[in-house]
Amino acid sequence: MKSDDPTSHDLPTGEMPVIRPADSRVTITGAEVAAEAAGIPVPTPTVDPETLLPHWTEEPTGQMPAVLQREEVVSSDPLDQIPAPVWREDETDYTVHDEQIGQIIGNVESNILLDVELDDVAVVEVPAVEASRPTQSRAERLRQSDQKLLKNRSTRTAPPKDIRKATITGLLAALVVVGIFLAGPIPVVILVSVALAAAIAEIFAAFRSAGARPATLLGVLATVALALGTYNRGEAALSLVSFLFIFAVFAWYLATPTKFDMLDGLGVTVIGYIWIAVMGSFAMLLISPVNYKDRHGLAFLMGAIIVTVANDTGALFVGRIFGQRKLAPTISAGKTVEGAVGGLLTGLLFAVVVLPQIHPWNVGAAALLGLLVGVVAPLGDLFESLVKRTLGLKDMGEVLPGHGGVVDRIDGLIFVLPVTYYLVHILNIG
Repeated sequence: MKSDDPTSHDLPTGEMPVIRPADSRVTITGAEVAAEAAGIPVPTPTVDPETLLPHWTEEPTGQMPAVLQREEVVSSDPLDQIPAPVWREDETDYTVHDEQIGQIIGNVESNILLDVELDDVAVVEVPAVEASRPTQSRAERLRQSDQKLLKNRSTRTAPPKDIRKATITGLLAALVVVGIFLAGPIPVVILVSVALAAAIAEIFAAFRSAGARPATLLGVLATVALALGTYNRGEAALSLVSFLFIFAVFAWYLATPTKFDMLDGLGVTVIGYIWIAVMGSFAMLLISPVNYKDRHGLAFLMGAIIVTVANDTGALFVGRIFGQRKLAPTISAGKTVEGAVGGLLTGLLFAVVVLPQIHPWNVGAAALLGLLVGVVAPLGDLFESLVKRTLGLKDMGEVLPGHGGVVDRIDGLIFVLPVTYYLVHILNIG
């Protein structure tokens, strides 16, 4: 207790203060100890001096307070192994603590599973039912990877090519084309218009067989309109008709009530138009009286046809006889490097021998055309093969016996026509 002596240093006495009603610190009027009121003697508590805290002026003892002393107790409960809260500053402090918690929780789950008693339940065998094969959407079929591009996907097959039948058909077609060219520009315009309309109709039919929804009627009408427009108005009709066609296609699909993949329909429609209508319209630009007078355009178009046919024929026979190395095995397994070289040489030979006999062709321009056709015509052929491979088709059609469809016959020529047109313009032959 604190001493009243001012000279005292208030050293601990070892006594335990006992609060009584008589104490001056807390006084409750009328209160008394219950034990005293009952006549029971109240013992004075004793305090062990060793348990008292030393005075704050004394030297530290170095002892650990009892509240911080934790004896290691071995417990079977995994939750007792959770570490006590600790001060964490670095990232590693958090990581180690979380790993310990995760291990403890995993042990708890394992113990719970081991403690569960499993009752013997009769197993009922369910007869196996063959799962239905998931149907592949059209978008997935059209966009599948190159590794399984054509596997089990062919929608229309064709018999093996009959060389004899193809030769007879080719000779008859050549006679018809020569007769039409001799008849004048108007029959040639009709021939080109019909061929382009049939070609784009074939392409749209092939797209429909794969599940796409092209605007077939709009595409055929635009192809014929572009052919006639370029013949009468030249290059000015090319941009005008194409501009109107794009707007018409947008309106076509906006007005269609049927729900389908509009993106695929719009895409194949525009691709077919550019491939056949736009590139094929250069045939009309070659024979257009707006560009060339005195039927010079007929000579240019005839030259392009002759060299292209010679190139295709040479590539076919040379490839069959000497073909060893594949030109593009992932696109067309039948085309070889030897066949492409043979086609180039055959086309070049026909160009320098036959074309100078047709006015106004000369040897230099004919030779240059032969070289260009040897490069461009195989590209057109490979592009069509790529489209057919993507759609799972052998041929685009069966109009021409031994040749397939119209597109199968003019695939290389479609790419040659723009090259011939700009070659004639650059060399200023006409």
